[in-house]
Amino acid sequence: MAIGTKNSVIHGCGAHHIAVQTRDWDVSLNFYKDVLGMEVIAEFGSPDRKIVLLDMGDGSHMELFQPTASSPALKDASPNDPVTHFALATTDARAAVEQVRQAGGEVTLEPTDVDLGNIKATIAFFKGPSGEVIEFFETH
Repeated sequence: MAIGTKNSVIHGCGAHHIAVQTRDWDVSLNFYKDVLGMEVIAEFGSPDRKIVLLDMGDGSHMELFQPTASSPALKDASPNDPVTHFALATTDARAAVEQVRQAGGEVTLEPTDVDLGNIKATIAFFKGPSGEVIEFFETH
């Protein structure tokens, strides 16, 4: 994926992924893979809650979460309810989090190194001004 160079505040900023809470795991996974042609590039999570990362085709990603017993039914969800967060790519998650913190933003997960199988990354989460959940995603 080509990392952006035009943002002088958050280095390497660009779209990394959009996370979706599925209602029917098999239907959703098949739709994104078979109908939209996305390729699974990482599988992680737990036996009780599978998570996959799919390449949309241009290096940006879709992250699908298997539903749990507490996931709302489709009929109970608002139109944007399946989107749980969006992730911004960065070349320095720690510096990006400090930028948010200095602006008074609420950091909900400090920069954390993760191993997602074939992807090693540093992730961090914070809230946007309307309460939206945003993630910084730095690939190693």
